[in-house]
Amino acid sequence: MTADVLIVGAGPAGLALAAALGEIGLRVEGIAPADPAASWTNTYGIWEDELPTSTLAAMLQQRWTDCVAYTGDDEMRLARVYGLLDNSRLQGHLLERCARGGVRWRRQAAHAIAHTASYSTVTLVDGSEVCARVVVDASGHAPIFVQRPAHGAVAYQAAYGVVGRFVRPPVRAGRMVLMDYRADFLTATERQQEPPTFLYAMDLGEGRYFVEETSLAHAPAVPFNMLRGRLHRRLAHWGCPVRTIEHEEFCLFPMNMPVPYLDQPVLGYGGAASMVHPASGYQVGAALRYAPIVAHALAAALQTPNATPGHIAHVGWGALWPQARLHNHRLYLFGLQTLLSFDTARLQRFFATFFRLPRAQWAGYLSNTLSTPEVMQTMLTLFLHAPGDVRSGLMTAALRHPAMFARAVTGLA
Repeated sequence: MTADVLIVGAGPAGLALAAALGEIGLRVEGIAPADPAASWTNTYGIWEDELPTSTLAAMLQQRWTDCVAYTGDDEMRLARVYGLLDNSRLQGHLLERCARGGVRWRRQAAHAIAHTASYSTVTLVDGSEVCARVVVDASGHAPIFVQRPAHGAVAYQAAYGVVGRFVRPPVRAGRMVLMDYRADFLTATERQQEPPTFLYAMDLGEGRYFVEETSLAHAPAVPFNMLRGRLHRRLAHWGCPVRTIEHEEFCLFPMNMPVPYLDQPVLGYGGAASMVHPASGYQVGAALRYAPIVAHALAAALQTPNATPGHIAHVGWGALWPQARLHNHRLYLFGLQTLLSFDTARLQRFFATFFRLPRAQWAGYLSNTLSTPEVMQTMLTLFLHAPGDVRSGLMTAALRHPAMFARAVTGLA
């Protein structure tokens, strides 16, 4: 039997879309090389107001109202609730929804794809075939089937973190630190010549803490050994070295991937669709938020008589990347490109200005919930209030990357 939709990949994005599709009565099959119930190892933090339903908000295992950022000596309080997703609970919730919707999973890797006027056929590594009226590639940042335009140097967010116990608390009780750019543990030469990094940390309760040294974005990626070394140097400098490590975390993903071709007969989702937010590196919230929107768009397209896989995928791409969101993405990419040239001191001053913007602006910018005029107003307000070296850096970026700047301003590809 030909499925309505075939999902390739069973990470958070693939499960979220499969669950939404199954709930509205579509015939959905999924393929993934690993068990869809295999544990997710990464830590997923999210602002509580980004979760689209109260049911998903209940998937937070912890919440923090005491959220701060350090952009130098100043402690900046962030009046917003931050949460840590309970991976097993969220994964179980999505798998249960998939089961109720009749989604069937196969533990196989996809090998090839072919299209006809009526359906697409995916050949698996064992030689078997799965047919569907449209295929969704949710296989991650290096997708199996989705094609992207050529792009320049890839900027990666990289992080090394540990969950454990410490000689002294590295974070105040009940606190979450979104970013700590204080770099007094580095030499002056390191601060000027080496990639900037910041601490992301939270009190997990009962004497346990999560601390992570993070490179917001850099091309090439900051090596894990540098991040590990910096984290332990920072902690030693503060007098709170690690006593015991329960879990180590390694994160690496691209921040500035271009949006895929929107006229291809395969729909992407999650990392495969470049859904990572260039301003923050977050993606899971968007994958949860857009899943029902894309699902309903695909359901409508599937009802079109004689709809080809290309037509159905095109409708899905339009729901995922409408023109306004494409324009915003180009603005965010330009903003990220600007930050890639900043050293630690200039980044500190940039974020000091950013987090002093009205909460609606900085929160909406990080959540990708602002309209295009609001994004542009936020960027202009930051420019006007930033210190001189930050403004000069922003202007220099526009001069060095005129085509990117023009695309950001006009919204044209």
